[in-house]
Amino acid sequence: MPKRFETKTVHIRHQHLAEDVSKATPIYQTSVFAFPGLEEVEQYYAGERDYLYTRNGNPNQTELADAVATLEQAEKGVSAASGMGAIMAGLLAVLKPGDHILASHEIYGGTYALLHKELSRFHIELECIDLTRLSTLTEHVRPNTRMLFLETITNPLLTVVDMPFWIKEAKNHGLIVMIDNTFATPYLVRPIAFGADLVVHSATKYIGGHSDVTAGVLVGRGDLIDRAREIVVNYGASLSPFEAWLTARGLKTLALRMERQCDNAKQVAAFLCTHPAVKATYYPDEKSASFFHHRKQGAMVSFCLADESKIYHFYRSLNWIKLAPSLAGVETSVSHPVTTSHRAFTEEQRQATGITMGLVRLSVGIEAVEDIIQELNQALSQ
Repeated sequence: MPKRFETKTVHIRHQHLAEDVSKATPIYQTSVFAFPGLEEVEQYYAGERDYLYTRNGNPNQTELADAVATLEQAEKGVSAASGMGAIMAGLLAVLKPGDHILASHEIYGGTYALLHKELSRFHIELECIDLTRLSTLTEHVRPNTRMLFLETITNPLLTVVDMPFWIKEAKNHGLIVMIDNTFATPYLVRPIAFGADLVVHSATKYIGGHSDVTAGVLVGRGDLIDRAREIVVNYGASLSPFEAWLTARGLKTLALRMERQCDNAKQVAAFLCTHPAVKATYYPDEKSASFFHHRKQGAMVSFCLADESKIYHFYRSLNWIKLAPSLAGVETSVSHPVTTSHRAFTEEQRQATGITMGLVRLSVGIEAVEDIIQELNQALSQ
């Protein structure tokens, strides 16, 4: 090592652990990895070394992607900087200019905006279909149809379609199936087991679980994930090491959190169904969710006020339940789909799907369920 002070302050050496193993995963907070010589650089490009530059890959990104792939029973996985980044990678791994995609008419507004506004610039055509009213895809499949996209539990009306049936139907027509499993998580359902090709998560939600990260994960068929990984790298949608580390840490408690949140949500839904200030409650029923694990129906509840003109007053009347345009943290929160998640929908689309001004989307947390119900009751009763 050089002896001059200025050089020594820059080149502080870190110790490589040869035998001592850290119990917790270290954070590889580095933008680039160093090589002894040019031969080792060539080894990376030959596939004999794992990491070069964090945009291309990082151990924390790998840990998260591999963990979700394992839970989803998928061949491979890739992480991304957000759920939308992961959705984009999955779509572009399959679709090309001139292709046609079928999607459920009930999807997250951001997904709709990506499909309708951005991918249309690539001459990819979107057709939204109501899977609750159809019995076949035959009339909608064209020679250029490549994919069926749907959500296990829809956002925000929490509809559960017969996913195993629609995957089989899509396969009969030679379509790639991509499932957004954000609301259900692999704790409740694993679409790969039913034949889905790609499964995507906004890991910002239940995978991370603590409202402190923005991340996405795409898992599925190995060849499609390899292509999706190239897209993540080339489009600059890579997840940062610290965000990946936080998300993987949150994932460790997924089963515990979902157990409590699902149990709470079922009781909250039952309460809302009988409240005079609520005209409609949306929560998956046991029959529609019969293919879910653990006999649970998710941790989200939506409801519509009987007097929709009181919607502003309702949000103002809440005390410790926060209005936040996201979901799935350990703390209970509410959002307003019309003005946040589904702003990209036209008024006609919102009315057709039941996303009205009085609709509230409730993300149920791990608090004592009695406190959640009491807080909602006081706000609804004012």
